[in-house]
Parts: sequence; C-alpha cells; structure tokens
Amino acid sequence: MTANVEVTAAPEAAAVDNGLARTPQMGFNNWNSTHCRAEFNEAMVEGIADAFVARGLKAVGYTYVNIDDCWALPSRDAAGNLVPDPVRFPHGIKAVADYVHAKGLKFGLYSSAGTKTCDTQGFPGGLGHERQDAELWASWGVDYLKYDNCNNNGVDAKQRYTAMGDALKATGRPILYSICEWGQNQPWTWASGTGNSWRTTGDISDSWSSMINIAHQNQPLAAAAGPGGWNDPDMLEVGNGGMTDTEYRTHFSLWSQMAAPLLIGSDLRAPSAATLAILKNTDVIAVDQDPLGKQGTVVSSAGGLVVMTKPLADGGRSVTLTNETASTRTVTTTIDAIGLGGSSSYALRDLWSHRTSSTTGAIGASVPAHGTVMYRVTPGPRVPPAPGLHQLSDLSWTSAANGWGPVERDRSNGEQAAADGGTLTVGGATYTKGLGAHASSTLTYYLGGTCTAFSSDVGLDDEVGAKGSVVFQVYRDGTLVADSGRVTGADAAKTIGADLAGAGELELVVTDAGDGIDYDHADWASPKLTCS
Repeated sequence: MTANVEVTAAPEAAAVDNGLARTPQMGFNNWNSTHCRAEFNEAMVEGIADAFVARGLKAVGYTYVNIDDCWALPSRDAAGNLVPDPVRFPHGIKAVADYVHAKGLKFGLYSSAGTKTCDTQGFPGGLGHERQDAELWASWGVDYLKYDNCNNNGVDAKQRYTAMGDALKATGRPILYSICEWGQNQPWTWASGTGNSWRTTGDISDSWSSMINIAHQNQPLAAAAGPGGWNDPDMLEVGNGGMTDTEYRTHFSLWSQMAAPLLIGSDLRAPSAATLAILKNTDVIAVDQDPLGKQGTVVSSAGGLVVMTKPLADGGRSVTLTNETASTRTVTTTIDAIGLGGSSSYALRDLWSHRTSSTTGAIGASVPAHGTVMYRVTPGPRVPPAPGLHQLSDLSWTSAANGWGPVERDRSNGEQAAADGGTLTVGGATYTKGLGAHASSTLTYYLGGTCTAFSSDVGLDDEVGAKGSVVFQVYRDGTLVADSGRVTGADAAKTIGADLAGAGELELVVTDAGDGIDYDHADWASPKLTCS
C-alpha cells in the first residue's frame, strides 16, 4: 500500500488462541432495537432466546444471545462487584444465562474499557477491575463479552484491551472477546492476538448512508481477518425499519462477503416475513461462515458500481455486484477478475433467487438501486497446460488472491483497478512478462501432473524504492518447495525454482514478511513453467 491510502494496512492475521470464533460469530444484540429503554429486561432477553428456537434462527447458525449496556446498577457493591439491576433482571444475570443455555444457546454481556460504560447514566466500566469482573462473569456462565471504549481516561487502547483479554483467559472459561474500540487506534493492526473480533468503525445507524459508508471503511482491511479473529463493521440493522428490504439484502450480503460477525439488532419477537427471509438465507450465511475464513476484497469500484470477490473453501468464489446509485444499473465482472480460471465453464448460483446458470467468462446482472446480486461461482473441470515452455502470465490461474488490487499480468501492481500498474522493474532490470502481485497474495495453477519445472526472478518492484518487505514461496501440492527468504525494496532480483514432476497443483505465495503489507509490490518476473 502506498502513502495515498488513508488506512494503515493490516498485517496477516494471527488469531487469539482461545479456540473460539473459527468462523464469524452469529447471534443477537439488543442495543439497536431497545437501547436503554425499560423494555430491555429479563423477559425480553429470554423471549429472544425463545425466538431463536421457535423461528429457526438457531437452526441456521445463530448462537449468541447478547445483552448490551444498562444491565447493571450505577454503582458497585461494597466488595467492588458489579450488581445486576434488580428491576430489569430480578432473578440476576446467572439465571438469564442459565435460561439461554437451556435452549442450547450461548449468553453474552457488555462492559467498557473505561471507568464507566457509554450510556449517559454512567454504569461501572471494567478499567482497573478486569480480573474481578472477568471472574464474576465466568461464575455467571457468560460466553461472550462486548467491551466498549467509553470513559477510557486516555489510557493506551492496546493496554486496556489486552488487560481484559488476559483476565478472560485466566478464568479458564471460553469467553468470546469482542473488542469494541470503534477503529480509533486501528485495532486491525494489533488486536488479532487479543480478541476474536474488533470493531473497525464507529456505530452503525439504520440508514443506507451509514451502512454503506461503514462497508467502505471495512472493505480494505481483509488481510487482518481469519479464523479466530474478524473485522467487525458493527451489528446488523436488518428489520429495524430505516432501510428498504433491497437495502437490507445489500447490508446482509456485504457483511457476509466481508466475513463479518452477524449479530441481529432487531426485535426478533415480532419480525416481518421479509426480515426473517433475509436473516435466514442459508446460501448467504454459508458464505459468511465458509471455513476457509477469508474476507472478501474489492475487485472494482467505479461510479457507484462495486464488485467484491471472496475465496471459498471448495475452490470457488462468492461475488457481490452492488449498485450504490439511485437507479437500476448493469454491474459486470469476469471470471479472471474475480480470481478464477483454468476451467471451460463455471456454475453461477444466485444466492437470493436461488437459481443456477453457467458462464464461460462473463458475470453480470441488472441490479436495482441500492441493491446487490450475489453469486456463488463454482469452477467446472479444469484443463492442464499444453506441452511446452510457458510464460506463466500467458496461462489461466485457477485461483488468485491479492492484498491490494488484482494480480496483474505483464505489469506491476497499482493497488486499485486492473491494468493500473507500470512496467515490471526489479533492481533496474525490466521484464516484459510476469505477474504483479501485492502481499498477501496466493496464485494457484492446475497442472494435472503434466509439468516438470518452474523458475522465476522475484523482487519488489522499483516503484516502491527501498520500502516494503516480502517473502516469495512456491508450493507443490501444498508442500513448500522454494522460499526466497526476506526480500526488501533495496534488494536486486533473486531467482527461485522448483521441481514439479508429477505435481497436480502449483501455488505461488507472497507473504508480508511479518511486518504488514505496506508497499509490498511483489513481482514474479518472467515466471516460466515447463510442461510435457
């Protein structure tokens, strides 16, 4: 990433080791629908647990019933413990957690990494009480903590959130840790070893402008997400009434494409049929919950027409075609642009109409204003390369993923739209053939046992100067067979190669060398594949 991009690029994800959130968490939080009004109480929370079961939400994956601010009294007791509000929760929090657990669900609670929580009534926060509060919550059977950022006294964010993460871990109870830091200190750069998710933005509201602006802020951060730790663009507004059903379908599609937590924010005791149809779309949920754990990335964005692609565990892709304009538009992309190739045809399943078609290369749809068409794209049989010596940039990859922008053929990576790079240049040497990547990047080629050798010059493109650092790696059927070691922008090109005799698949990987992906314009310069 270059200096004109406002966010700091995320390092490759390294998840907290509590075994939770291997796919993004799914559940409910009451705040968007009730805030701190009197209707937020024990009966309401237990009613939501009932609705999870009765309305089939538990069956499609929703698990956590979470309560937000205003559950406690404004003061701790004489021993310094938090006290549940006896009016809202006359039987206490443990009784509510037990009720939720009896339904086969999990229970979540709220606090703030400050002296007080966010509501104006000023309920006690967790700053300085981390161990005491964590032990109390564990004794109540809490399974999830949303930890907000209000009244933090200017204490370093990483220090505050790490203290509570350590306290939760010390209880010995598995408690999913949702860091709600609002993105103020770029938690995507440091929270993956501490929390299971981290808010990347300010609070969402129930409007198109709020939702789509938050999506824009979260889209560039894909490198930070992965099993055990997720970028969190805030809760779902689906069903709260401030957007149309078309806009809510876009909301749900984009959150799933971004591998975001799916936390319902509307009152599920009396939902509309349209709301339930959106929230229970198992085709879309399967994209969010895909075990590969990749957040989707933007392929193209121009004139309010946005295409995203997300790698899936079955080797296919999910694709969103979003029309952010005020009138119906045609949104298009291609198999190559979304990072697939090497097959003669591809199945396209529309995840909202549930109809399946096929394509040999083009993908497109007429999309209504503020709407999204979402496809699951599955490759057909793959074709190996013909005998001979091939420049790899002349062949179709079977899959391509990149840290910024698309992988480019015969030019460097310009980070944004296709074909926005320059001549491939490493250490002053120029190359007419090659692949312009950007860490973190993975390129896969189907060989079918027909190829024997691979070789390439590798290096960071001269356009970044001495900046950036990466590692180039070559995998044969999942086994590492060549590694460049750490390469910086100050280094001349290196040559790496591998024996591929009998290999079914070639994978070219560029990592960020452990220090984030800024300026990591990685060139596979004149990469050659020998096949027989």
